[in-house]
Amino acid sequence: MANAKVYNMQGAEVGTIELNDAVFGVGYNEPLIHQAVVTYLANQRQGTKSTLTRTEVRGGGVKPWRQKGTGRARQGSIRAPQWTKGGVVFAPKSRDFSKKMNTAARRGALLSALSKKVADGELLVVDELKVSAPKTKEMEAFRKALHLEKRTVVVMDEANADVILAARNLPTLSTISVDEINTYEVVANAVVVLTKGSVKKLEEVYC
Repeated sequence: MANAKVYNMQGAEVGTIELNDAVFGVGYNEPLIHQAVVTYLANQRQGTKSTLTRTEVRGGGVKPWRQKGTGRARQGSIRAPQWTKGGVVFAPKSRDFSKKMNTAARRGALLSALSKKVADGELLVVDELKVSAPKTKEMEAFRKALHLEKRTVVVMDEANADVILAARNLPTLSTISVDEINTYEVVANAVVVLTKGSVKKLEEVYC
């Protein structure tokens, strides 16, 4: 089992924690991670876009001018696609973009992504995460203390409203609870910060 250093919110090392290889020592499976990310992004799409074809645009039932003799191009309707306010060719319609991924594959992708972060030294563990008030400056001090310059996701063992409010104005720092962790959040962020409680919960669920 690998050991990881544990830091406090001031950036000081306060101990170490043993990481279970069943969660944090899984082999890297890039195709599986790619599938999980594609599935996640597809499921975020609303698929509500919709425009009108020429058959759905109101009006245009009368031929604008006679077929021959005017010197102009022949036209059958003012709602044809080449007309202003005409219908759209191959108009996009509402559709379901969602994809499915079986539970074992989704689980494997997450564990593979977490293990890759550990192997690359991009996973940090903090003893606890709390602020005295929902103030951005406290989370900014935490970010600077741990040198979190790149895009970072902080995984809390339980949702903390004060922490969420304190971090939401920081463009490179996002927060989620451990129940919401997914492969996309892991790979989309350069650094993953877990609380000790989050590590424990992940090992309870996935071991």
